[in-house]
Amino acid sequence: MKRFVVAAVAAVSLAAAGAPAAHAADFEVGMEDEGLILSNQHLAPAAVEAWKKFGVDVVRIHARWWEIAPADSSASKPAGFDAGNHLDPQYNWAKLDAAIAMVRAQNIRVMLTLTGPGPLWSSSEPAKRNPRYKPDPKAFADFSKAAATRYKADVDRYLIWNEPNQKGWLQPQWERIGGKFQPVSPHIYRSLVRAAQPVVKAADPGAEIVIGELAPVGNKPISVDTPMRPLAFLRSLGCVDDNYKTVKSGRCKGFKAAKGDTLGYHPHPQKYAPDRANPDQDAAQFGDLKRLFTAIDKLKARKRLSVSKNIHLTEFGYETSPPDPASGISTTLQTKYLQQASYIAWATKRVRGLSFYQWDDERVQNLGSGTKRYSGWQTGLRFNDGRPKPVLSIMSSPFVIDQKAGAKSGLLWGQVRAEAQSQVRIEVRAKGSAEFKAVTTRNAAADGVFSYRTTLQTGASYRYVWTPKPSLLDPNPQPRTSGIIDLSKKEKSQYKAAAALTTTS
Repeated sequence: MKRFVVAAVAAVSLAAAGAPAAHAADFEVGMEDEGLILSNQHLAPAAVEAWKKFGVDVVRIHARWWEIAPADSSASKPAGFDAGNHLDPQYNWAKLDAAIAMVRAQNIRVMLTLTGPGPLWSSSEPAKRNPRYKPDPKAFADFSKAAATRYKADVDRYLIWNEPNQKGWLQPQWERIGGKFQPVSPHIYRSLVRAAQPVVKAADPGAEIVIGELAPVGNKPISVDTPMRPLAFLRSLGCVDDNYKTVKSGRCKGFKAAKGDTLGYHPHPQKYAPDRANPDQDAAQFGDLKRLFTAIDKLKARKRLSVSKNIHLTEFGYETSPPDPASGISTTLQTKYLQQASYIAWATKRVRGLSFYQWDDERVQNLGSGTKRYSGWQTGLRFNDGRPKPVLSIMSSPFVIDQKAGAKSGLLWGQVRAEAQSQVRIEVRAKGSAEFKAVTTRNAAADGVFSYRTTLQTGASYRYVWTPKPSLLDPNPQPRTSGIIDLSKKEKSQYKAAAALTTTS
């Protein structure tokens, strides 16, 4: 609620929070950078202003239970603490208040991840001194109720827990019974969802509840903390076996399905191109969305999961080299892949939006040999020192041509994300020519998207021209161009993406 936000930004938020975002957001563009918006709040306002400029519709923010609740290292809940009441003075909402206010001040929507780990006392077994271990569903429901009550004026989408198939967020992932590993984290997570979903709906009846929020890969279990593969996690969440046959024993006794409005997912491809499939049939990276949909549909048909058919891709990015030569791709590939992914997500009608992670790279930390020499996340659109990566130059106007092998025609697609006039002009430069000529003009939809199917000139180059809306600072804006797609350059992929511009202006 706005009256609880930090005073320095509250006045601006009050003036702007009721206004709509730049787009109607049929296809949403999202952004997330927790390290910036929660931990570097002296730098965050300028970043959020830039996100607005680049056409971001929604920002994902974590409500960090362990930071907000009191006595995080105590095995006992503090005396007199009313965890379901956001006004309890032992809660510390200050950082989250400020982060939400900054985003709303720019007329950008917020999706709030209600996530643990919680304080130690929220574990079902605090004697283990591990706050990630079997969090108490009732304690999480109290925290979720408090957060939804506090922020219902500024948040219309709540995400339940972050990456429950990863040991860094939820433990144990497995238990060993009779020499075999059995899944545990999906059953813990189902209990957390079933406890939190109804209280969030009661506190904020019009809100959307997003469940899942799974990481895209895992491993065969070799310990109780081995991360679970996402599709195996979903099957266990729905209490079905590998063939989707109902399981009624063990932790599935008395099963009741996890319920949400939609499913959220983190399809990080690592080094895979957006259209490349992972051979692991229980993994689901960006090129495996059909595999993910099949699992969701089978669970829905069997009433083992209660969600709509649509999903949100709420965290997505590619690490780059530099700065990470172990896990990163080149900045040229990052520019290409993020545009391809945007188009594929848009063309996959069940996907409601794509959120980029992060704005700035984390600092590289040397934590050992091999890939550990380059620890941290380097998926930013900028380097850690604030210098833009090439991909930032096309952030406001991505451009892709979808042309199947051997086809003479193709679909030209773009999304003018910045505040822009509705009409765009598609231009072509014939092979051997120095001049671009108009092909057609198209009107972009409310979300900034346009598409145009045409016969493509062999070896030609294409771009589009768009014009920002007039503003007080720029009453007569000059036309701008997208990056150029040069069809004379051979590619294996059917998705041809624009090259970076030479400037980010």
